[in-house]
Amino acid sequence: MTVATWIIFGALIGSLGTYLLYEHRGYEPDRGALIGGLVGAVGNLIVLIPLWGYILLKGVPFGQPATKLVPVTVSAIPVEPTQYARARQRSRLLKHSGRFALYAFLIILAIVYLLPVYTVVTTSLKTPQEAGQLKQVWDLPSELHWKSYKTAFDELGPKLRNSFLLTINATVLSALMGSMNGYVLAKWRFPGANIVFPLMLFGMFIPYQSILIPLFQFIQDIDLGGSLTGLVIAHVVYGLPITTLIFRNYYTEVPTEMIEAGLIDGAGFFGVYRWILFPLSLPGFVVVIIWQFTQIWNEFLFAVTLTNENSQPITVALALLAGGEAVKWNLPMAGAVLAALPTLLVYIILGRYFIRGLLAGSVKG
Repeated sequence: MTVATWIIFGALIGSLGTYLLYEHRGYEPDRGALIGGLVGAVGNLIVLIPLWGYILLKGVPFGQPATKLVPVTVSAIPVEPTQYARARQRSRLLKHSGRFALYAFLIILAIVYLLPVYTVVTTSLKTPQEAGQLKQVWDLPSELHWKSYKTAFDELGPKLRNSFLLTINATVLSALMGSMNGYVLAKWRFPGANIVFPLMLFGMFIPYQSILIPLFQFIQDIDLGGSLTGLVIAHVVYGLPITTLIFRNYYTEVPTEMIEAGLIDGAGFFGVYRWILFPLSLPGFVVVIIWQFTQIWNEFLFAVTLTNENSQPITVALALLAGGEAVKWNLPMAGAVLAALPTLLVYIILGRYFIRGLLAGSVKG
């Protein structure tokens, strides 16, 4: 009865608070009262479940004040079978209550995390008139307006092709070069190796803005300004530090005896890499591909600086699609969904290998 009282109390407080907030902000107060009551009730339930489970475990009935519990030894008071069964039941209740509270908390966090996704998808399916009403941003579309996706695809189609060419080429090149660098730094010793590796890692901490002007000038000097090729080179060079680090840590865990056995069998420098290390590198390549694909696909600063109108990737086109004073919000939202699909598919297909490959080589034994 006490739990129900607290749940009702939380619902009333939440309803009153959000009602006043919505009334003050000029929104629909009745809807705010409903949302606040639901959040208050669930919040009170989640907060109180561990407390009541603890009280049950200690044998304090609901509605009675908790008294000071005196610890006793097992030999002082014999435990009857009914008391033992009751204790196990209370322990099981506490375990299930804690698990329920944890799952409820994670579900609430997931809902909060997915709210922007909900807003983007629902806005992309609304008509231009509905999408422009900020007070109706949380409402579902009155009808599905798929024309936004067709218009966005027609305008972003050529830029989507540029993004695929850029991302695939830059990801493959940076992954292969990083793998070779990691192989050399992990299994071969040469003068200055302890200096070269830290200098390469230092490149991970150089912000894009600090090298933008000299990079732009360099790309212009080699006659690649405004082309996808120059943008690919920039991303390959900028991605080498992180790809080298990942592969170097991964190859460190490969037994050196395998390398020596390959050398004894007649395999040279490239033979050892081709026949021994490369077949073992799948987890490392998965991590690098996901990382580089995501970073390059979503990058904007290099893309808007080093390209021209014909070679712009989708991130630049998406920013231009939302430009202007009168924005039809359903159109850029539909474009955002289309731009996010490739990286989402990469994570869906390769996500199960990502953490496994990321941790490979980090734990010995």
